[in-house]
Amino acid sequence: MVNYDNDVQKPKLMVVDDEPDNLDLVYRTFWRDFEVYKANSANHAWTILDQVGEMSVIISDQRMPDMKGTEFLSQIVERFPDTIRILLTAYTDVEDLVDAINSGRVFKYITKPWKPQQLRALVEQGRDTYNLLKTRTRELRQALKRESLFNAITKVLRDSHSYTSTLDKIVATIGETFAASSCLLRLVEGDILKTSIFLYCDFDCLTPDLPKESLSLIQKIILGKKYQVVQYTDKVNHAHYLIVPFSYQDDLLAVMTLCKCTMETPWEQDDMELIGDVAKQASLALYQAKLDQSLKEKQEQTRQELQVARQIQNNLLRQTLPKIDGLKIQACCYPAREVGGDFFEVFLHPSGELWLAVGDVSGKGVPAALFMASAISLLRRELSQESPPPPNIVLQNLNYALAEDLISVNYLITLVIAKYNKTTREFIYANAGHIYPLLWSYPASLAQPQYLTTRTVPLGIFPELSSQSGRLILAPKDTLLLLSDGITEAKVTISPKSLIKNNSGTQALTWSILNQEGIWQLIREQPQPLSLEQLIARIQSDNPVQEDDQTILSLEIL
Repeated sequence: MVNYDNDVQKPKLMVVDDEPDNLDLVYRTFWRDFEVYKANSANHAWTILDQVGEMSVIISDQRMPDMKGTEFLSQIVERFPDTIRILLTAYTDVEDLVDAINSGRVFKYITKPWKPQQLRALVEQGRDTYNLLKTRTRELRQALKRESLFNAITKVLRDSHSYTSTLDKIVATIGETFAASSCLLRLVEGDILKTSIFLYCDFDCLTPDLPKESLSLIQKIILGKKYQVVQYTDKVNHAHYLIVPFSYQDDLLAVMTLCKCTMETPWEQDDMELIGDVAKQASLALYQAKLDQSLKEKQEQTRQELQVARQIQNNLLRQTLPKIDGLKIQACCYPAREVGGDFFEVFLHPSGELWLAVGDVSGKGVPAALFMASAISLLRRELSQESPPPPNIVLQNLNYALAEDLISVNYLITLVIAKYNKTTREFIYANAGHIYPLLWSYPASLAQPQYLTTRTVPLGIFPELSSQSGRLILAPKDTLLLLSDGITEAKVTISPKSLIKNNSGTQALTWSILNQEGIWQLIREQPQPLSLEQLIARIQSDNPVQEDDQTILSLEIL
């Protein structure tokens, strides 16, 4: 491994003259300060230029056997426009000289016989002009290159839609812009270089893999935490490497290695500074993309966990509704999110008693679902006893078991529990802050609903709950409906007959919260026999975005 360092080189000077004495005189005058090349003809000069390349200054005699100096210098303009061209001429060549100067082929001229001091001053002026021109041109090209690269990186960051595509495009853009044989980026987590790579490789690069020296230098950068651009030359493989750290707020995010398979000077200092600036810009984008990727991964993990939670909740609610002669039972439960706080229970006790329940945990999502799972588990334990307690006592027992947890997190549960004895037709219910159950007789279009209003406070309000039961006898063709507030608080459009015309004469569409009266109106409009699925579909047709869990349960006495 050899550190690369640019040697200071003398400016190149060429003198073209068919007289050997003049060539020697110019050489002796400038050899200390210039790398002097001698040519005895224009053709000879072109041979040297093909081998050596651009000169800072060319001095040409006007009168030469193969072509005039003005003609030769005019050819130089086409291939090396920045080279400073000086013409040696006699007074008799004034016409050719004026034409050459006017056409821009000659920078300066000097007449024969010339003095060394005079020619030296002219050549030094030409050298300074050449250097200034090259500096300004390089600065302009560097500025354009910087702007173009920053625009390209900005476009990449704006158009990329994923973490990996952002890295792929950054690597490709930098590799193409700096004409690298390969460009390889590896991510860093902590102080560990990850194995995943993002690679750009041109068609001529056969081995984009990094040599051991490069990996060793990368590890040194990681452990030393000196995040700066480092360049070194691998003479064995005839390649130059540029190692560029990507860091943000002292946090090393990635390391990029650019390779050029050439022994010529690969990157100038300006290019290295530009690459460093681009790395800073890309590091910020990389950091943001990394955060975004992490967020997406966490969201995906949460989504998968919620899917599992929803499946568990569905398993809790999924039950085969009992088939009982003379009774028809329907139930629907739709959470607003992946999981919810609504629940229902239909339980046929071995004694023949039918238990019904609909509950609603305040809030939505995972916290509500956890309390819902606890509540339904405790409820089933109460109902599975050989002789279950009355509904109001069941509520008291549930409150006793859940109150401490509910109060500590400011949650509550509304719940209505009912027991029906088919033999005696006695219906006993208890309500802890839940929506009033509805009771009506068939047909609904002619009946008026009865609201079962016996009710106490929700679970989780007080450590001890005082609850009373309501009792009534159900008759054939009676229908009982239990529902949650996700149903009664849904918004629906008012019937077209009730639409009000606005100032323009058109009918203004108005919305209304259902409430229990609205639910009863929708029930009356439903075809018989009543279908809870169709009733829910009617409500959801006006609510493409469900804002709350929706649960409904019905019992019909046939």
